[in-house]
Amino acid sequence: MENFKIEVDGDGIALVTFDVPGRTMNTLTASVIKEVGELVERIKTDAEIKGVVITSGKTTGFCAGADLGELGGSGGLGGASKGQEGLQAAFDAGFALNKAFRELETSGKPVAAAINGLALGGGLEFVLAAHYRVVADLPKLQLGLPEAKVGLLPGGGGTQRLTRLMGVMAAAPYLLEGKSMKPAEALGLKVVHEVVPAGQEVEAAKTWIKTKGDPVAPWDKKDFKIPGGGPYTPTGAQVFIMGNAMLRKNTYGNYPAQQNIMKAVYEGLQVPFDAAIRIETRYFIKTLMTPQAKGMIRTLFLSLQELGKGAGRPDGVPHYDVKKVAVLGAGMMGAGIAYVQAMAGIETVLIDQSQEAADKGKGYAEGLVKKAVSRGKLTQEKGEAILALIHPTADYANVKGSDLVVEAVFENREVKAAVTKLAEAQLADTAVFGSNTSTLPITGLAEASIRPESFIGIHFFSPVDKMGLVEIILGEKTDQATIAKSIDYVLKIKKTPIVVNDSRGFYTSRCFGTFVQEGMELLSDGIAPAIIDNVGRATGMPRGPLEMHDDVALDLSHKIAVQTKKDLGDKYEERPFTAIIAKMVEDLGRYGRKNGKGFYDYPENGPKTLWPGLSDLVEVTVKDADKALIEQIRTRLLYRQAVEAARCFEEGVITDPREADVGAILGWGFAPWTGGPISLIDGVGVATFVETLDQLAAAYGARFTPPALLREMAAKGETFYGRFGVKEKAAA
Repeated sequence: MENFKIEVDGDGIALVTFDVPGRTMNTLTASVIKEVGELVERIKTDAEIKGVVITSGKTTGFCAGADLGELGGSGGLGGASKGQEGLQAAFDAGFALNKAFRELETSGKPVAAAINGLALGGGLEFVLAAHYRVVADLPKLQLGLPEAKVGLLPGGGGTQRLTRLMGVMAAAPYLLEGKSMKPAEALGLKVVHEVVPAGQEVEAAKTWIKTKGDPVAPWDKKDFKIPGGGPYTPTGAQVFIMGNAMLRKNTYGNYPAQQNIMKAVYEGLQVPFDAAIRIETRYFIKTLMTPQAKGMIRTLFLSLQELGKGAGRPDGVPHYDVKKVAVLGAGMMGAGIAYVQAMAGIETVLIDQSQEAADKGKGYAEGLVKKAVSRGKLTQEKGEAILALIHPTADYANVKGSDLVVEAVFENREVKAAVTKLAEAQLADTAVFGSNTSTLPITGLAEASIRPESFIGIHFFSPVDKMGLVEIILGEKTDQATIAKSIDYVLKIKKTPIVVNDSRGFYTSRCFGTFVQEGMELLSDGIAPAIIDNVGRATGMPRGPLEMHDDVALDLSHKIAVQTKKDLGDKYEERPFTAIIAKMVEDLGRYGRKNGKGFYDYPENGPKTLWPGLSDLVEVTVKDADKALIEQIRTRLLYRQAVEAARCFEEGVITDPREADVGAILGWGFAPWTGGPISLIDGVGVATFVETLDQLAAAYGARFTPPALLREMAAKGETFYGRFGVKEKAAA
């Protein structure tokens, strides 16, 4: 066998080492699944084998689960044809893993798993099919079923074995949220039987086989009872009643995977185990074929992985090792950038107008480090070493020797131009100058530079230490070497880069702005603020549009509107809500969450509440929402963002669907269940999307009018992922 090595010792114990060749991590490929069947046949028929210990030959872990590239690609189960034959073929292919694990479990010989590294997804399901589990006591080792995070459900018996081991209530977070567990936690939950010092797993597993070696799983014994009771008991029934209510509250029905997990568990626990795993496979295939699963697998796993390895980096440019970076501006954004740089081992010069302001910026990093040390995530020594890399100053002479500059000052052209000149006077020709602007066109900002070919936009998101995306924006004169160097920098600080072309608002700010603006349009239409935000959250966005407007700051929104009007002149379109924001900011001093007053009031103690005075500015004519209105609001909020993403493609602002979808979810929290705005369009079909846009444009205005690109694609029956040539890659 290619993926498994078998050694039988003098006691008749077969040590099976799982080691997929040519890969840094074991995954469950089609080849592996086939060989599990061959392995079981050998175990069953070889009289010399009295028991089996399965372990990994990789130092990286036991197994990271199914190969999602193989699974979700056009050649995998996700591309299964329709019709009875297609469905049967999909079921047979999907059941192969469940069947192989079940045959291992019922081989008639005791099987122990010696877990010497992480076991996730199908990897955990593999070891759950063993009769005994020994896990190494490693601080970074994780056991879990993360399938729900990418729109799937466990398809190798996970929904059935985990609930039978732990009980439904205890298993719920691990199945529905994809939560993982550490060795000690797994032992306490009875998911594993022993935790031993690293390196002693195999010996402990062999000892069990020699001393006890029970070859029958608990659920195959006549006296087995589900912990906490099954769905048919009063206690178990209550778990499902409450569980369904909580699921609806948390997902708003957007995620088929979570619904199908609940169904698989409910139905599976009422039948014998062999019937239960067939039920699980049916729900697995049903889930895999949904647009949500296809979009989430592609975006949240495959595309994210590819971009995280620098998929958008120009070829032929040597790697650029960024060792020193100057950050201009020590406000919240600049301070956050300084922190993530120091965490990545980069010497950081943090500059502001005064030493006091620069020191305050470093104080932000000091607070985060102190918290990490108190929680045991950093040692005191490591924390001090990180802070020693940040040098607060007001002297631009300290910029000298920097490999890169990140300008993070106030969103004002004149201010940015002034600091650009001061910093560039200290820079070597090879250094990169990056502007952290969210809206101002890079080409215009580069006019202040004496080296525009090395000038680029490097747009971070707040809070920097938590947000995983960085948007790299090209000016008209930005060269390929600068793009490559910027991507190398972003990868070094452990963020995901997307590369876009210049325009007002670029890609993320421009599309995100439409969500907030459509919320304002709905408010102008007389719809009650509570309805707007409740439906906004129900779309899958992290917050409602009015809440989110408060988060980004109303005064910033107002300043951007004033600057945009100044820049566009007669081309600027004044919307009804512009006057509302102007009055709230200029006359009432309501800036949003940052000063405790926006669309909501934010008391120091207690939850936020909608600002009562809003009714004096806007007449509310719609106070109740029926199903039709909810669907109308939901469609307006999602489609307004998606059509703007399509316009960005037509204008060449963004050219890669992977970057568009990943950027949307990581950058502004676009509903993850869709896989991103481009996956949303492809999922519903471009022609259907255009038809709906025409209806919205007729009812609400030209902002919904489909761009020519969409009409052309609809006529040709194209998709974005098909037209723009992105090929899905197998997982590494």
